[in-house]
Amino acid sequence: MSRNYESLKELRIKKKLLKEELNDLENLLTFKNTKESLSAFTNGLTDQYLEEKVDKDGEEKVVLRKDVIAKQLTSEVKDMFISKNTAMGIASSALKGNTLDNIVRLGTTALVGNYAKRNMRSSNWKKKLLGIALIYIAPIALKFVRKKLESYQKNKSVSSLEQLI
Repeated sequence: MSRNYESLKELRIKKKLLKEELNDLENLLTFKNTKESLSAFTNGLTDQYLEEKVDKDGEEKVVLRKDVIAKQLTSEVKDMFISKNTAMGIASSALKGNTLDNIVRLGTTALVGNYAKRNMRSSNWKKKLLGIALIYIAPIALKFVRKKLESYQKNKSVSSLEQLI
């Protein structure tokens, strides 16, 4: 578990190295250099999105590189729409009959979203409360109902298979 050192000098060198390492870690944790700290925490993922700039007061600030983010976002969206896999996925879902189901879901979402938006802009507090409920509570309630319906359907199909056996 412990290591025996040959001399006091070797032990002092090791202590100095450990103190330096501890100071480096402390600097990372206190975000003295924000870009470097974020880079260490994200294993270099944020390096391309952050840039250090000096403001009018001479202070260094870390700023988002919006041009890189925009380029990456547009290329991802373009790839998503143009890729053959997406076209094949749309074609296969159309063949499966899921297209109508997806269109109904999107239409319902749009209608409920517009209704909630109109209620949020209303001066009546009851309508605002209804809009908030539609935005925040309705999705949770729908997920709960969907899970219950799926479990019910699964139980019914299992029981019908048991009756067949």
